[in-house]
Amino acid sequence: MEIRPTTDEDLEVFVDTVLAAFGRFGDTPAEDGSGVLWSAYEMDRGLFAVAEGGRPVGTAGAYSFELTLPGEVILPVTGVTGVGVLPSHRRQGILTALMRRQLTELRARGEFLSVLLASEATIYGRFGYGPAAFTQRLTIPRHRGTLTPLRAAGAAVAGTAAAGTVEVLRRSECGELMEQVYDRYRRAQPGALSRPHHWWARGAGQPPVSRAPRYIALHRDADGVPDGYASYSIADPDSLVVDETVAADDAVFTALARFVLGHDLVSEVVFKHFPPEHPFRWQLADFSAGQLTQHGDWLWVRLLDVPQALTARGWLADGELVLEVDDPFLGERARHLLAVRGGKAECTPTDRDPDLTLDIRDLSALYLGGTTPSTLVRAGHIRAHRPEAAALADALFRTERPPHCLHWF
Repeated sequence: MEIRPTTDEDLEVFVDTVLAAFGRFGDTPAEDGSGVLWSAYEMDRGLFAVAEGGRPVGTAGAYSFELTLPGEVILPVTGVTGVGVLPSHRRQGILTALMRRQLTELRARGEFLSVLLASEATIYGRFGYGPAAFTQRLTIPRHRGTLTPLRAAGAAVAGTAAAGTVEVLRRSECGELMEQVYDRYRRAQPGALSRPHHWWARGAGQPPVSRAPRYIALHRDADGVPDGYASYSIADPDSLVVDETVAADDAVFTALARFVLGHDLVSEVVFKHFPPEHPFRWQLADFSAGQLTQHGDWLWVRLLDVPQALTARGWLADGELVLEVDDPFLGERARHLLAVRGGKAECTPTDRDPDLTLDIRDLSALYLGGTTPSTLVRAGHIRAHRPEAAALADALFRTERPPHCLHWF
């Protein structure tokens, strides 16, 4: 079995192999090849596992994105995609060989971070990936969707009402505006990925990036500048499903939610990819009307260079921790002194006794602030060597708001 890079000439075979690995049939692209996910594939970043006779039996691909880290730090990141092995060749070490080759090549490119969406949560932990950003679904019966403005200190809380207007457009009418709104949003949201222009232009992905018919509730601020949108459709005769809600702030989110909750002839509104810990449910007059379901992992992170990754993101508290990090997949173990001052970190080798001992997948899960270190200590994933270590780690890794990723790849 050989692992080799792919080229543009391999696109059709690459797609056929991925689809066969998942037992699926692909959509029909437009004449120019657009309108399907693989129209955004970067074939100069793909890998084939080739069996005897030259037949590809496994694949691994990669996209070039930007990821917003805590502290509104924006850095390039690899988005791993198209990973699959034909059913006839599974459990022969092919996936492990593909992932090892890919991680080795990413390091050779000078990259310190990669991300993916896991089709199965049990697969990628052994390669060092950890679930770092989560999502959930919020369902509200329309007749119970009345909003009550919150008050604090005798004045309306900022974010309960937004000055501006909402207009309804078709997806085909406002792709450029949506692209602009999303790009401003993702630059301030930890865990958000960029959506390169060619994704929008070629309709590569799921709605609203794809060209599937959708209505777009577009919010404009008091000056007429677009600052939010909700992409939606009527999924069945009485359920309005919002693909995603992109908003510059909580006030715009509330305005868009109020709009879709006011839609006639539907019995419920479903918000897919509702952000964790979002305050909107507290604005419902009937708090129990909002039912959260399908809470689960979304963006998985893998640190490839621990010092570089930890010094790249922003920090809210000062302090020092010694982290003993085990990376069994790459056969590495190292002890790092993480020292944070004024929102910046230094990470250097040390011989000091560790405060925390953890696997690379758990450090990767903590990286964006979506999970607290103390949670993983309690779960038995992380070993705290002194009583106060977990609390200090919680303070250090804390972020202003939870990470959230809307982009599907």
